[in-house]
Amino acid sequence: NYEIHTSRAIDKIPPHVELMRRLELADYEPGSDPGNLRFYPKGRLMKSLIENYVLGEVAKMGAMEVETPLMYDMNHPTLKKYLDRFPARQYSIEADKKQLFLRFAACFGQFLMNHDMTISYRNLPLRMVELTRYSFRKEQSGELVGLRRLRAFTMPDMHTLCRDMDGAVRQFNEQYNMCINVLSNVGIDLNDYEVAIRFTRDFYEENKDFIVGLVKTVNKPVLIELWDQRFFYFVLKFEFNYVDAMDKASALSTVQIDVENAERYDIKYIDSDGKEKRPFILHCSPSGAIERCIYALLEKAHMNSEKGVVPMFPVWLSPTQVRVIPVTEKHMEYAEKVAGELNCRVDIDDREETVGKKIRDAGKEWIPYVAVVGDEEVSGGSITVTVRSESQPNKPANVKMTTAELNEGISNECSGFPYKGLPLAVRLSARPKFV
Repeated sequence: NYEIHTSRAIDKIPPHVELMRRLELADYEPGSDPGNLRFYPKGRLMKSLIENYVLGEVAKMGAMEVETPLMYDMNHPTLKKYLDRFPARQYSIEADKKQLFLRFAACFGQFLMNHDMTISYRNLPLRMVELTRYSFRKEQSGELVGLRRLRAFTMPDMHTLCRDMDGAVRQFNEQYNMCINVLSNVGIDLNDYEVAIRFTRDFYEENKDFIVGLVKTVNKPVLIELWDQRFFYFVLKFEFNYVDAMDKASALSTVQIDVENAERYDIKYIDSDGKEKRPFILHCSPSGAIERCIYALLEKAHMNSEKGVVPMFPVWLSPTQVRVIPVTEKHMEYAEKVAGELNCRVDIDDREETVGKKIRDAGKEWIPYVAVVGDEEVSGGSITVTVRSESQPNKPANVKMTTAELNEGISNECSGFPYKGLPLAVRLSARPKFV
């Protein structure tokens, strides 16, 4: 329905906008152009963790990380051909009597780099990745909303040069499965999004079994778009589309097989017979825009809460993983001891509030583990922990355990994921309010 309707305009505010502000993750920036957001410490931490995770996953595939400019000459011969062929909503600026545009992907920089490289068939498949902080796209103002559609966004952008179409198809399949895995580990499962696969009729006729295999992998209905003629630079593309509480769809992961740009950018490799040949190029964003991943997590949490499921982030992404709440001031020393023994992002609610208020506030922040320490815990050398993942609305799951047991549980949940320290002061009384 979203594809057929074609309208991208927003008629009401989606739930994640209130959540991104209430959780102090991100906010609108009135001093900038619309669609350029500010990120508070908690949101910056989450962005950084997802960025590092995605880069780590593509590094396992052999991708080399590079960095390229944010702006390019609009009249550069190769880039002008590209922009004329695929006009985009780019920001344009003038400097030194040159017309420049801000990039909307890492393609330009990586392809210009590929053009200047000496590449052998032995180097293929050759993968390069850049975390574009930022890519810019001058979306229409009526389409801009929260983290869903931005004018400045962070995009992990990987390109793979392949020797032939068979190699490109193999890489496509490998990257398709990687994207499923990446989103799942970020907290967005296969049943959370819809799959669209788009291809030319010629490609389909030659690769029917492969296309059917892509559908079987996800084992659910898939939106297919079939072109009699190729309109774009790719012959095959998939994207995973998150459908939010407003029934708006937003693309996350994507992979495309590009059959045009090797020629446009004059990219070559030396084959085994000593002759120059053109590679096929894959475009891959394993997660889509990082901001859009956070949007999907917030929308998913909202829809879960509507179904009576306690909302939360994956533990490895939670800005605070454990909150320690001393019952009174006299339990503060033990609270600090407990916090010091935990190998995670832990804070202490030392504010002059009731224990009930502190527990409710921890719940509003979706903190995965809340440890209340009073006389019983001090005398027994233990902690009483509310485990959010096992709780139901108004039915907290409280478990008595040791700090060692809590460390082991968190370590198991966060194994294989990047880690960064607490983004704010340990004591809540020392923290400013951002919203």
